[in-house]
Amino acid sequence: MDIREGGLDDPRVVALLRYHVDMNVAVTPEGSVHAFELDRLRASDIHFWSAWEGETLLGVSALKMLTPDHGEVKSMHVSEPARRTGVGAALLKFTIEAAKAFGVSRLSLETGSFDFFAPARALYQSHGFAECPPFADYKPDPNSTFMTREI
Repeated sequence: MDIREGGLDDPRVVALLRYHVDMNVAVTPEGSVHAFELDRLRASDIHFWSAWEGETLLGVSALKMLTPDHGEVKSMHVSEPARRTGVGAALLKFTIEAAKAFGVSRLSLETGSFDFFAPARALYQSHGFAECPPFADYKPDPNSTFMTREI
C-alpha cells in the first residue's frame, strides 16, 4: 500500500469523498454531520492523504490543524472492498505519525455515536483514543462521540 499526500484532483478520490459525505448525510440526523466537503479539504489548515494499491484507491484521511499542537483526524474513509483488510489501521497510524512530525501533541476526532459508527469507534479505541468532551468549535451532541489521545 502506498499512502500519498494529496489526490484531491483525482476523480476516484473525489468520488470516494462524495460517497463519504453522502453516506454521512444519509445515516446521521440533520445538524449532526461534520464531514468535510471537497473544497474544505483544500484549505491551508488541512493535510490530506490517499491510500493506493497500484491504481486502486483504498481510502483517504486528513488532518486538520486546530492549533500548532492540537490536530483533528478528518475524512477517514476506507472503500468498501478494502474494509477489514488493515487499510483503516494503516491510514490512522500514518495520520498519527504525520501529526507527530508536524509537532502535534494531542490528536482528537469526532465520529457518530450510534451503531453504524461502532467499527470506527473500535478502530480509534484500539489506537489509544478515548472519549472526551467536545473540543474546538464542537458543541455537545447526542449523535457525536468525541475522542482524543496524546501523541
